Formats: sequence, C-alpha cells, structure tokens
Amino acid sequence: MRIIGIDPGTAIVGYCILDVKSSNRDDEYQVVDSGSIQTDKKEDQSHRLLEIYNDLKWILEKFKPDVGAVEQIFFFKNAKTIIPVCEARGVIIMTLKMFNISSYEYTPLVVKQTITGYGRADKDEVKEMVRSILNVDTLPKLDDAVDAIAIALCHARQQEHLNKI
Repeated sequence: MRIIGIDPGTAIVGYCILDVKSSNRDDEYQVVDSGSIQTDKKEDQSHRLLEIYNDLKWILEKFKPDVGAVEQIFFFKNAKTIIPVCEARGVIIMTLKMFNISSYEYTPLVVKQTITGYGRADKDEVKEMVRSILNVDTLPKLDDAVDAIAIALCHARQQEHLNKI
C-alpha cells in the first residue's frame, strides 16, 4: 500500500509518500519521498490555494498513492489563520477525491497516541518515535514533512490494527 500523508497549511503543506509492505510479523515502512509545498506569502489566498492544488496534483501524478491521510484540525490558537488553513485542507481533500484517492483524517491527538502511545507527546518525542519506527538516523529538517510522515505512519498503523481484529 502507498500512502500520502499530508500536514495541511497555507504557507507550508508537508507531505510524505510512504510504502507499506506487509510481512508475516509486522509491516515494513519505507519513505519514498517527503517534502513540502510552500506558497508565497505575498500572494493572495486564491493564488496560494491554486499553488497547493497544482503542486499536489503533480505529486499525486508522480507517486500514485493508494490512500491519503490528512491531519484534521480540531484546535487553533489564532482565529485569523484557521479559515485559510481550512480552505487549504478543502483543496487537499478535493484534489485527493479528483484522483479517486480515499482520504482518512486524524487529529493530532490520535497521531501522537498512535505513534508514541501518548496523545500529549511533544514534537521531539514524535520525531524520535518516527525515526525509531522507520529505523533511520535522520529525518527531514522541516517539521511539516516530519508531521506528514507521522500522519502516514498513523494511518498505516491504524489499518494494521484493524486488520488484526
């Protein structure tokens, strides 16, 4: 299974392409690609949303994921940023649907719980567990890309759990 994990935003959208290979014991994970879609802060919102759409479309055409896992917004600190981020999420979910890619949404709490076992884990704890799960020495420097990897891993582990039931 190939998963695209997405950490939505207006300025930066983190993404990860994760391949999951099932074996008799556990799933094996391989990050095929990760990075970010970055929009120009000087542009108006409609232009930034179009940038997100065009870049995501290119990523989907190139990597052909089977499913999408998108972070769900349930808490915000700044009322001015929540609407633009929700608009970006809408573009992301719409683009996945245009490619007939099923999308699943996970709150940050669920992602942290699934990855670390503790829903209130901090960013460093999540990073360390992602590094451990993937069995790699380094991760991308951009937090948004690491968050996208965690979201993709969360989906893989949620599906693995469902398959065991």
